[in-house]
Amino acid sequence: MNHVLIVDDEQDIRDSLEAILREEEYAVTTAATAAEALRLLRDADYQAVLLDIWLPDGDGLDVLAQIRSEQSKVSSPEIIMISGHGTIEAAVRATKLGAYDFLEKPLSLDRTLLVLRNAIQAQRLREDNQEFARQLATRSALTGDSVPLKALRQQIKLMAPTNGRVLIFGESGSGKELIARSIHSESPRKERPFVELNCAAIPEDFIESELFGYRHGAGPGGPNQPYEKRGTFERADGGTLFLDEVGDMSLKTQAKVLRALDEQRFHPVGASTPVHVNARVIAATNKDLEEEIARGNFREDLFYRLNVIPFFVPPLRERKEDIGLLVREFLQEFGQQYGRPRVEISDSAIAQLKQYSWPGNVRELRNVVERVLILNPKAARVEAKHLPKLVQRTDLRGTGGREEFSTLMQAREAYERDYILKELDRSNSNITRAAEALGLERSHLYRKMRALGINVGE
Repeated sequence: MNHVLIVDDEQDIRDSLEAILREEEYAVTTAATAAEALRLLRDADYQAVLLDIWLPDGDGLDVLAQIRSEQSKVSSPEIIMISGHGTIEAAVRATKLGAYDFLEKPLSLDRTLLVLRNAIQAQRLREDNQEFARQLATRSALTGDSVPLKALRQQIKLMAPTNGRVLIFGESGSGKELIARSIHSESPRKERPFVELNCAAIPEDFIESELFGYRHGAGPGGPNQPYEKRGTFERADGGTLFLDEVGDMSLKTQAKVLRALDEQRFHPVGASTPVHVNARVIAATNKDLEEEIARGNFREDLFYRLNVIPFFVPPLRERKEDIGLLVREFLQEFGQQYGRPRVEISDSAIAQLKQYSWPGNVRELRNVVERVLILNPKAARVEAKHLPKLVQRTDLRGTGGREEFSTLMQAREAYERDYILKELDRSNSNITRAAEALGLERSHLYRKMRALGINVGE
C-alpha cells in the first residue's frame, strides 16, 4: 500500500484529504507543523508528501530544501507543494528545489489524485533505477568462467522461478547479496520490491520494529513518537525479503521470524490486528549454522524453514582462474569513473594476484583495483610493482605449505577440506567408505562436502 504524508496547518484540509486518499486505498499520515513532518520523514517510508507552503513554524519551501539535503537520512518521497497563495516565483523555486509539482488551493480532487498517482509512479521508477545501479555495482561476484561459478549460475536459473526459501552460505565479501538479488531478478516477483535487512547491523532493541514495523506510539521512541512504520516484512509483500547475516539474530527474534514464516502474518509492535504478507524469504550467513545449533545459538526449526534451497558461494581463493576477468571488469568500471578508460594490466600482475589468498574475497579484490588506480594516476598499465605490499609479498613459488587466513574458521575449513579430499582420494570417491574412515555419518559427510564446496571426483 502506498503511504502518503499530508502536511498542512489547517485541520479541515488535513481531514478532507485524508478521507479522500484513504477511500482511494492509500495509507495516510498527517502533520500540522514542519517539525512534526521532518520527524515523521526520518522515522518512516513515504512514497509522496503533500506539503503546504505556509506552516506555523516555518516555510514549506525550507522544509522541502531540508528534506532534499537529508536524502541519506530520511525517506526519499516525491514532494507535491500546495498553497492558497501561490505565485510563479514560489512555483519556480519549488521546482528548482526538487518538488514534483505545485498545486493551488482550493484543490481540485481529480487533479490532486492524478498528480499523486504520477508522483508515486515516478518515485517507483527512481527506486528501480537506483536498484539497477546497485546491481551493476555488485554484478562482479558472478563474473567468471570457473566451474563453481558456472554451477552457481545454473542453480540460480533453476531455482529462481520457484517460491522456495533460500539459505545462502558464504564468507564475507563473496557476493551473497548479489546471489539474492539475482534470484529475485529472475523470479516472477522481479517487478515487486527487493527489501534487505542486515541482521548484524541492527541493535537488538530495534530489530523487531525493523522486521515487523510498529503502530501509533509503540516505536523505539515510545508514546512521544506516535507514528507508523512499515517493517521489512510488510514492505517486501509480493516481493523478496533478504535477511543478511541471519545467524546474528537473537533467539527471541528467531522465534518471531519463525512464527511469521509459518503463518505468513505477524503483528506490528503495538498493533491489535495482524498484517498478512506474501514474501519470498532469502537468508544468508557467513556462519556454520549447524555448529550454531549445537551451541544453542540458533533454532533448529528455523534453520530447516530457511534451508529449503541451500546455495554455497565459493570464496575467491577457490576460483582464482576468475581473477583475470574480475580485475579487467574492475579496471573498466573504475577507469570510467576516474576518466581513465584504457588502463590495462600485465600478465605478471595477474599472476601475482592469483597467489594471494584473498580473505576478503571479491570485495577485497575490487578495493585493491580501485586503490591501485588512485595511487598510480599516470600508469596506463598496471604492473606487479603497483600492487599493494601485502599482495607483492606473496611468494610466487608457492606458499610453502602455509596459506594466509584472516580467521581461525577459514584456517579450519581449509584443513578440513584438504583432509576430506585426501580421504576421498584414498577411497576412490566412495562416499560410504570415506565416511567410515572419517568417523562420520554418510549424510553428515555430504553436508560437510557441500559446505566446503567439494564435488565428488574432485
